[in-house]
Amino acid sequence: METHVPRVNPEENEDPGAAAYGNFINYYTFNPPENRLSLIPETLLENIRLRSVSGERVLMLDVGCNSGDLSVALYKHLLQEEASGCDFPKRKLYLLGFDLDQDLIHRAQNSNPFPQNIQFIPLDITDDAKSQAVLESYLGSFGCPRFHLCTCFAVTMWVHLNHGDATFLSLLSRLASLCEYLLLEAQPWKCYRSAARRLRKLGRSDFDHFKTLEIRGDMAAHAREHLEKQCSMELMQSFGNTTWDRSLLLFRRR
Repeated sequence: METHVPRVNPEENEDPGAAAYGNFINYYTFNPPENRLSLIPETLLENIRLRSVSGERVLMLDVGCNSGDLSVALYKHLLQEEASGCDFPKRKLYLLGFDLDQDLIHRAQNSNPFPQNIQFIPLDITDDAKSQAVLESYLGSFGCPRFHLCTCFAVTMWVHLNHGDATFLSLLSRLASLCEYLLLEAQPWKCYRSAARRLRKLGRSDFDHFKTLEIRGDMAAHAREHLEKQCSMELMQSFGNTTWDRSLLLFRRR
């Protein structure tokens, strides 16, 4: 499937708003869920299960879920192994996905095939007070202190470009505080340059922080250094690179 994906970047969408925040309306047409799922083992839940203190429940958070296609596909992907007959009881997986774009969330809600186990809500992760209250309320409804797994696919760059170095690091710290396991895909620096060129091409001013960012270069390495040195997390495994040459890194709370 991956070899037949058209080499067109959805981030060339002529919507200036999407170019600024990454909320591309047809993102999964060009970067289908399989591009990531092919790298993520179906047995991932088995590892998470060993650290679960909530019985059969596993809670998952998808940060920046767009229209929910990848969220739903990952939900089904992670349950395949259990459905095939493992030697431990079947887990109940609950997923909360959020995005700052209410139109994308409306799409996700309308196409959600598992409304009893998957919820989609509009939320901005950089709104610390509101996002903390909403996420704590969700966790509290399950009696859990944090999510068992948090996924953050191709979100860090947009926070970094729009809010700067401090918020980029703060985002990583927030994600680490929310979960036992973090599956992170950080866009490489070449994507930053492309995003800045695209914004200028659309006649918009450059990103406020692009020229003053001090955190540059190997963004996955920067993220790993902060998570390991400042957030009490450790890199468990790299699942390799997607077809867009972005690494998928799985971290675990120490």
